[in-house]
Amino acid sequence: MRNIALSITAGALMLSGIAAYAGEPVLNVSPKKHPNIAAAQRLSRNAYDKIVDAQRANEWDMDGHAQKAKELLDQVNNELKLAAEAANRNKGK
Repeated sequence: MRNIALSITAGALMLSGIAAYAGEPVLNVSPKKHPNIAAAQRLSRNAYDKIVDAQRANEWDMDGHAQKAKELLDQVNNELKLAAEAANRNKGK
């Protein structure tokens, strides 16, 4: 019984650490300069929020797949920012 309690506690700590790693995607692309990229960022943020809602509705029991999706959306968001920066650099070429 004690081993089960320790396993549950360890699992909860791991999940909270992972959740802290994949933060909510930030909106850091100018909609005036890059309206399409900024819109894509908003959509990735909306998707992230829906995944959080799904996790809550399912008591976080999704075998890690929802967390992985959130991490990928964070990666998407970072790539979108890099795309906007590249467009800024290449605009005058």
